[in-house]
Amino acid sequence: MSFIPPALLPVVLLVASNLFMTFAWYGHLKYPNKPLWAVILVSWTIALIEYCLAVPANRYGFRVYSAAELKTMQEVITLAIFMVFSAVYLKQPITLNHVVGFAFIGLGAYFIFKGPIRL
Repeated sequence: MSFIPPALLPVVLLVASNLFMTFAWYGHLKYPNKPLWAVILVSWTIALIEYCLAVPANRYGFRVYSAAELKTMQEVITLAIFMVFSAVYLKQPITLNHVVGFAFIGLGAYFIFKGPIRL
């Protein structure tokens, strides 16, 4: 995957993995009448694909980012994807409290990437 810059590769893989994971965790909510065993089986199958993307994302990403930066990146990507998924797929409204809460998480991410604060 040398055609993708090392700093961008984990981002691309994390976005792809989070797309799969969001469907694995929440996609079945549109099908409440399906048997639980079936949605678990389908969810685990989708999660396997997610895992095959997330592990390399962290392995390659650790060459460029700290573990805290990788985890923060993953959380911000997860929330961004979830907001779109929730609104588009589940038809759930995005409220002001969601936006404010996610903004605070984004502010936390800023401080993780900013580096040490010197007093």
